[in-house]
This record gives sequence, C-alpha cells and structure tokens, in this order.
Amino acid sequence: MTKPVTEALAREHGLSVDEFARVKTILGREPTYTELGIFSVMWSEHCSYKSSRIHLRGLPTSGPRVIQGPGENAGVVDIGDGQAVVFKMESHNHPSFIEPYQGAATGVGGILRDVFTMGARPIACLNSLRFGRPDHPKTRHLIEGVVAGIAGYGNAFGVPTVGGEVFFDESYDGNNLVNAMAVGLARTDKIFKGFASGIGNPVLYFGAKTGRDGIHGATMASAEFDDQSESKRPTVQVGDPFTEKLLLEACLELMESDCLVGIQDMGAAGLTSSSVEMAARAGNGIELDLDKVPRRETHMTAYELMLSESQERMLAVVKRGRESEALRIFEKWDLDAAVVGRVTDTGKIRVLSEGKTVAEIPVDPLAEGLRYERPFARPANLDELQRLDVEALKAPELGKTLLALLASPNIASKEWVYRQYDHMVRLGTVVRPGGDAAVIRILDGAKDPEKAKGIALTTDCNARFCSLDPYEGARLAVAESYRNLCTVGADPLAVTDCLNFGNPERPDVMWQLVEAIRGIGDACRALETPVVSGNVSLYNETDGKGIKPTPTIGMVGLLPVAAAAVGSHFVSEHATDTIALLGVNTDEIGGSEYLKLVHGRTAGKPPRLDLARELAVGRACIALGRAGLLCSAHDCAEGGLAVAIAESCISGGQPIGAAVTLAESLRADLLLFGEAPSRIVISFEAKHEADVRALAAQHGAPFTVLGTTGGRNLKIQVPKGPLLDVPVADLAAAWKGGFRSLVT
Repeated sequence: MTKPVTEALAREHGLSVDEFARVKTILGREPTYTELGIFSVMWSEHCSYKSSRIHLRGLPTSGPRVIQGPGENAGVVDIGDGQAVVFKMESHNHPSFIEPYQGAATGVGGILRDVFTMGARPIACLNSLRFGRPDHPKTRHLIEGVVAGIAGYGNAFGVPTVGGEVFFDESYDGNNLVNAMAVGLARTDKIFKGFASGIGNPVLYFGAKTGRDGIHGATMASAEFDDQSESKRPTVQVGDPFTEKLLLEACLELMESDCLVGIQDMGAAGLTSSSVEMAARAGNGIELDLDKVPRRETHMTAYELMLSESQERMLAVVKRGRESEALRIFEKWDLDAAVVGRVTDTGKIRVLSEGKTVAEIPVDPLAEGLRYERPFARPANLDELQRLDVEALKAPELGKTLLALLASPNIASKEWVYRQYDHMVRLGTVVRPGGDAAVIRILDGAKDPEKAKGIALTTDCNARFCSLDPYEGARLAVAESYRNLCTVGADPLAVTDCLNFGNPERPDVMWQLVEAIRGIGDACRALETPVVSGNVSLYNETDGKGIKPTPTIGMVGLLPVAAAAVGSHFVSEHATDTIALLGVNTDEIGGSEYLKLVHGRTAGKPPRLDLARELAVGRACIALGRAGLLCSAHDCAEGGLAVAIAESCISGGQPIGAAVTLAESLRADLLLFGEAPSRIVISFEAKHEADVRALAAQHGAPFTVLGTTGGRNLKIQVPKGPLLDVPVADLAAAWKGGFRSLVT
C-alpha cells in the first residue's frame, strides 16, 4: 500500500505546511510515502520535544554521582561499591485513556525496557496516576483498567510495584494521566548505550515479531483528543510480559559477552526511532533491509514495518563476525531474531524493501527534530484564581472535616490499588506501598542482608498548586519528593520527571510549561538533586479543555542500611512516645484539599516554600533516623497537619491514639488543614527528647513538641481549649473506606 504524497496527506500525518516544505528541502525532492511516515513520527512532539527542548536545557543534569544524564534511554547514578541505579519515568496517557488495560500495561513494559537496555536488572516500579472526578461516568472504568494493566504486566514480568500516587480532579475527566517509573540495578562498568558504532557492523533485530499494532502511536500521543478518540484503539500497542522477561534475560546475557556495541529499545516510533537515534548518537548511518524483519502479519508494507510500535522488540549493533554468537543467545531465550542491516558511513538512514530503496533520509535532521520557541504568556485569569478571601470562608466543624478529608479519594488509603501489585517479588522490599517512600534492599554483593544498603523511591506532584502558580507548584513537587525520601532516612540523589501539560500552541499552556521547568530547575539546584532523565507529554486536552499542569517528580535516594528505614506510623511498643514537629505551621490554604473538598474552590496562592528550611528539616530528619532516635516520621502534605497526625495514628498494623497541643494562635481550620511544606511529624521515646532537640538544632531545623501517643482517640487542642476529639477507629474507617467505595 502506498499513497501519493500531498500537502493534505502531510497534514493528516501531523505535519504543518511549513514542516512539509522543510521535508522537501532536506530531501531535495518529494518524499516517498514511507519517508513521510518517518518524518511525521520523528518530528512529532512525542519524539522530538520540539516545544520543550530549548527550555529543558535549563535543568541541572550533572553531579558527583551522575554517570549518565538525559539523552539516553535512562539516567544512571552511582551508589557506591561499583553499583549504579538506572531509572526513568515516562507517560502513557493517551493510550491509557483509549484502552486503559493495554495502555497502562505497555507503559510499564516500555519503561522497563528503557532501564534494562542500559544493562540494569529492574528492581522496582512506581506509578503516578490521575483520573477525573470520582463520579464521572468513565472514571471507574479507567481506574479498574489502568490498575489491572499495571498489575498484569509488572506481576507477570516479576518486578515489584512498590509506590506511587493516585489523584482525582475534574481537569482529567477527558484525559487521564498514567506515568510509569522503573528503577534497575547495574554495575558501573557495564552501562550500555544506544550507539550504532563501527562501519560495517551488523544491526540485529530481536524480540517479538512485528505486527500492525501501535502504528502512529507517537503521532497520536502528540495530538489533542476529540469525540473521535475512541476510534484510535488500533494505535494502542498490545504487550506480552512473558516475552519481555525473556527479552530481559537475553539482553543481560548478551551484555556479559564482549560482542555488543550498542543497544536500543524499540519504543515510540518503533524501528524508525531506534535506528535513527542509534545512528545519530554515533554520527553514522544505518541501512535496513525490511525483508529480514520478523513479522506476525502478512503483506506488511515498508511504511507499516517502520512505524509499528509492537512491543518487546530491541535493536542491537554487534561486532562484525560475532552475529552468530548473538543469534545463539536469542535462540536460547526463544526470541525471534535476524540481521536486518548494517552500520554505514553515509550519515543517512536507508531503507530497502523488496530490493528497492523506499526511504533514504539524512539522520541528523530526523534526530534533531524541530525546535520551536513558542510564544508564552501568563494566563489572563490567574490573578482572579489567586484571590482568596479567607475571612469569607465559614469555619466548619473540625472533627467532621478531618473525617471527610481522610475519606477523600485523594487522601484515603490506596490499598485497593497496591494490593493488586506484587510488591514483594524478589524479596527486597523493606518499606511497602502506603508510606512516604518505598525502600528496596540491595542484596547484590551484600554479605549480611540485615546490613545491606537500600534505595528509597517516590513520585509526587500537586497539580492544584501548579495550576495556581506553576513555578511554585513545581518547586513544591520537588520539595515534597525530597521530604518523602528524608522521612525514611534516605539521602536524596537525583530526579526523573514527567511533564504533563495541555496544548503548547496555546500561550497560556506554554507559559505553564516554561514556569514549571524553571521551578524544577531552581528546586533541584538548591536540593542538590540533578535531573538525569525524563519525559514530556503535551496535548493532554480533549475538545480544547486541558488538564491542570502536572509536572510529576520521581526521586531516588540512598540508605546506608535498608533495615534502618523509618516508618510513617506511630508504634505501640511503648506506653507513650513523644510527638514533635520539624518545621513551622502557617495559615496558608491556597490550593489545599480542604479548600476544594469543604468550600468547593481551587483558589489562592500555593504555600510559600523556603528551600533553606526544606534542606534543614530534611537533613535533620535523616540525621535523627541514622542516629536511631526516631520511632516514626511522616511528612505533612495533602490535608495538612491534622491529616498527617491522623495517618500516623492509623496507617500501622495497630491504630494508636494521640494527644496534641498546638501553640500557634492561628485560625483553627487553617492551622489544622493548611498544606504548608517543609514539615515532618516525628515520634520518639520521651527519654531521647534532649538528643532529638539538639540534633534538630544542629541542622537548623525548627523543632516543636506537640504531644504524646497513646489512647483510643486523636485529641487536638490549643491553649484556649479543645479543637477536636475523634476515636481512632472512626478515623481508620473513613481512611480505609474512602477509596474503596469508588470501585466496589
């Protein structure tokens, strides 16, 4: 099948009139149908980052532990002892809205391949999920499909899914977000990259056969949704986790040999992007013979073979004369494999089919893509959104409000979700889902498992804050991720991000993206957490209505001893423990869950972030944990101080009450439910108070004793009298049942 290439056909492929003219200038002629398809996917927003690339250059990407920053399949960070963690986060938003199970499943599969392509064995997965209103008619269908897809792929592959977040907001009614993160462990002397080096070296295809699924998936992911979106199901790939497991083992065995030159996952744009990117990184060309490509469907055209996004496929360059060695490995693992091309010195990608040249394009303009300096402007309605007259808000009954917040789907226990994930496979999970951060024990090379080091993992973003001020919202997302790692006792190392926004051709959306990138950069520089990998997902809109800006942050930290990780819940081994706060309470409620749930508004300004205080609080918490002084540590986030204390009461195996006295003379609902950052609720044995206080002071962290654990109620008071007194059994019932009621 081939079509006459016209300007109208180019527009159908997502190329503008100017872009199509540029194609003809580069080629010096009209493109073939296959060449048009290649340009359309490589120049799509999804592959070329044409709206964001110039702004992404402002992110900090280097540091003493960084081995590989952005530009490869995943980022790599040194964790000592000759070991490195390899990690990345990517979006699979559009596919998961159209076909939630396969969209989410193949998102997991793709991010796992990005990690093990670098030479790492995956050790954990996380995710960050956004859905529309809980009562929206599509929400339950999407939740069930997405969660089942993540579980179905990760569980079958054999990687623990250990953390993440789920958030609901009306802006996601027509466009849910599925951001998948994977983390792997590699040797620092065995990091592999996607280079097509060595003129004449053979190019090998291996993995699953190629089919027609996923064709133009990258282009679909670079366009808005409309009322025809359901018809795009054919652009959603179909995954097979069992083949992926074989692919992993074959890759790791191949990497133990010395015949491998470069390797690349066939992700978005399939054979096209993998061959182009490998050639471009090495400054070479590649010639492909499509007649050699294994396929599962008949009469596939060159266009279809180049653009298919069938899953579980890889491209490798091996040393000339060593092809049979590699092919024997693939045969051992029951994978389809073939020599499909060779490295050339032409600087072009040349595609042959049935003995004819169907495409011949310079590699550099394909790999470089397009770079636009799109206009951006602060939204005209932002000042109005940021106005908030707190005095006009009626103060609610505080005990009932706390119960309502705990039952809110955004705060309630996500046990229904993570119970479907196998979070204990490989037996390395120390802190399981449901805490501030997950912790994985690194058993490789450990002489004593109880003394083995650990990796802490988290994902975070508050899109409400970002909608009110994307710069501050992005800074707050980095800070909360940082704080989550500090609470378990981990030193934060580095960041991967997933920037989810609407249509960048709208100046207000482009402004949100520019400001969020600026905020991430400033926070990461201050907190010394470089950005080593990431993804940009734009055009998250349906019928012109965009999502709230959602720059999701994934962060990785290191613990010297995984078994020493601190939990987020109060413990009941002692009669009473002392509860204290690292940080300072304020009366800021802009963008809070309380304001939305109780007063029906998303308004005001996000709470102010003092990065120096964030550093001080985080470092103090790490030091306290390392000193063995803490019984628990839990950050204040959605729902504020009252929710953080309540969660510490009820999130352990045995609920335990608390009696708290707050000294601040602030309005009670703002004090209890405001979401000011840089606050961690800690508990410790009373006999250690002097040591805890001294260590907090040493790090410059504000420290205030709040009360004690014990009893069957949560009691919070101020000097003037009680604010609330609620049985912990009621708190637990609200928290455990709030999310489950949506899906059962």
